[in-house]
Amino acid sequence: MIGRLSGQLAGKTPPQVLLDVGGVGYELDVPMSTFFNLPEIGQRVVLLTHFVVREDAQLLFGFLSAAEREAFRLLVRISGVGPRTALAVLSGLSVAELAQAVSVQDGSRLVKVPGVGKKTAERLLLELKGRLGPELALPSSGAAPSEAGADIVQALLALGYSEKEAATALKALPADVGVAEGIKLALKALTR
Repeated sequence: MIGRLSGQLAGKTPPQVLLDVGGVGYELDVPMSTFFNLPEIGQRVVLLTHFVVREDAQLLFGFLSAAEREAFRLLVRISGVGPRTALAVLSGLSVAELAQAVSVQDGSRLVKVPGVGKKTAERLLLELKGRLGPELALPSSGAAPSEAGADIVQALLALGYSEKEAATALKALPADVGVAEGIKLALKALTR
């Protein structure tokens, strides 16, 4: 099992990277969140890996964070979800966004990911419930409580704000804010 690779970044072509480790070039597929955070070609990088051996292929997947690799591993354990679909999910949603979608059972976020239909989204929500903790769903410092925070985020999404805008507004809210007051404060922050 290959758990980690450390070497020089030799090439980047989404979603694949080429990592030179002691003169051997490893091709790794990475989620877009990892791809966009990679250093320039020629720089050193450390990637956590997940190695898949199939009858017709040996595939290596790379991740900059342990949370991404763990989420990937949870996803590929689900029946009907292969490595490509898991990679697409992690390319479309951050681990925190995935955890939040699972904690509030919001399949509409998952359906937006290419290759994930309604049935697959429902299966993901069911299988991941309780496995991706709500502590990943919301920022820990200065955030509203998870139940109120999830309701505030849902309201902002329903009003047409992006997930990033909603998460940014949520970070600025006091920890003890209620849902109604939190929505008002978030809207004020977003309209500035």
